[in-house]
Amino acid sequence: MKKIVIIVAGLVMMSACQNHQETANRLQQQVDSLQTIVDNKDAELNDIVETMTEVQTGIARIAEAEGRVTVADGSQESASSREIIRDNMEYICEAMRQNRELVAQLREKLNASRFKADKLKKLVDGLQAQVEAQDMRIQELQASLAEKDSTILVQIGRIESLSQSVASLTEVSKEQAGTMARQEKQLNSAWFVYGTKAELKEQGILKGGDVLKDKDFNKDYFTEIDIRHVKDIKTYSKSAQLLTTHPNDSYMLTKDGNGYYELHISNPSRFWSVSKYLVMQVK
Repeated sequence: MKKIVIIVAGLVMMSACQNHQETANRLQQQVDSLQTIVDNKDAELNDIVETMTEVQTGIARIAEAEGRVTVADGSQESASSREIIRDNMEYICEAMRQNRELVAQLREKLNASRFKADKLKKLVDGLQAQVEAQDMRIQELQASLAEKDSTILVQIGRIESLSQSVASLTEVSKEQAGTMARQEKQLNSAWFVYGTKAELKEQGILKGGDVLKDKDFNKDYFTEIDIRHVKDIKTYSKSAQLLTTHPNDSYMLTKDGNGYYELHISNPSRFWSVSKYLVMQVK
C-alpha cells in the first residue's frame, strides 16, 4: 500500500513539473517578443538623440562664429579683417542651413516613430526656438555690418539671398522627405494574422472556405509589420498552415524546441510579391 502511495505521489509531482515547465516556456516566449519591441524602440530613440546632439553642437559652433565676427568688427579696418568677416558669415550661413535641415529631420523622425513622448517633442520645440533666436541675432549682426562697410553689405546681400533660397529649398526638401517617407513605409508594410478557424471566420477573414474573399473583413485584427525587418513570425501553436498564397521557395515553416511552429521568410520580396496580407490557421 505504501509503495502505491509513493508511486502516485511521484506521478503527481512529475505532472506538476511538466506543467510548470510549459508555463515557463510560454512566459519566456512572451518576454522574447517584448524584448524585440524594446530593442527596436531603443534604436529609434538613439537615432533621435544623436540628431538632437548634432543640432546642439551646430548651435554652439554658430555662437562661436558669431563671437569671431564681433571681434573682427571691433578691430581696425583692413582687407584681412573684412575677409575674416566674410568667411565667418559664410560659415554661419551654411551652419544655419544644416541646423534647419536637422530640426526638420527630427520632426519627421518623431512623427514616424513609435515613440509618442511629449518630452521629446518639447525638446525639439526648444531646439527650434534656439535656432530661430540665433537666426534673428544673425540678421541683426548682418544689419550692423552692412551699415559699417559697403563691401560687407554686398556680401551680406548675397548671403541673405542665399539664406532665403536655402529656406525655400529646405521647405521643399522637408515636404519631399515626408512624401518619400510615407511612400517608403507603404511599400514596405505588410499585415499578418494567425488564429483558429473559428476566430478567422468570426473576423470575416475566412468565408466559405475562402480566405480574404472580399473586403468585408476586420483589418484591425491584423498586425502591421515592416517587411525589411520582420522575417520571423511565431505562431505559438503546434499546428499551423498558410491560407494565403506565397511562393513556396520564399519561406519555411519549422518547429522550435517546444514543438511550436515558426514562419521563417527567407526571401521577403518574393514572399510578399503575391499578397501583402498573410493569414495562418492554427489550432
